Amino acid sequence: MMVGKILCYLYLSPERLANEGIFTQQELYDELLALADESKLLKLVNNRSTGSDLDRQKLQEKVRSSLNRLRRLGMVWFMGHDSSKFRITESVFRFGADVRAGDDAREAQLRMIRDGEAMPVENHLQLNDEHEENQPESGEEE
Repeated sequence: MMVGKILCYLYLSPERLANEGIFTQQELYDELLALADESKLLKLVNNRSTGSDLDRQKLQEKVRSSLNRLRRLGMVWFMGHDSSKFRITESVFRFGADVRAGDDAREAQLRMIRDGEAMPVENHLQLNDEHEENQPESGEEE
């Protein structure tokens, strides 16, 4: 969510015109650190974070994986085979709107599901994972 909001911010920034809409992962990471407290971000990655290089590396990996997830959703396009450069699409503005007013987050989520704007993915994935765990792998019980 935070990476999506930063992408929204970058899309609206004047640098977008200067760079022809192309950004790098490092620019995204730098903007994230400029807008959020680094120590709090590191605590999100590791509760016992000391601010070491390893913690920073883990944070960069989290940002990279979030960017890949957003690519799969069509919110960013990687430039060719270089995954460090990307272009932001307009669909990233989905992150620009907050949950809608000051409603309860649960009510807002249910409303978005009802309106077809979102779907409850996590429960579905958990059910599938549990189903797969209960089934024996082929050839084990023969």
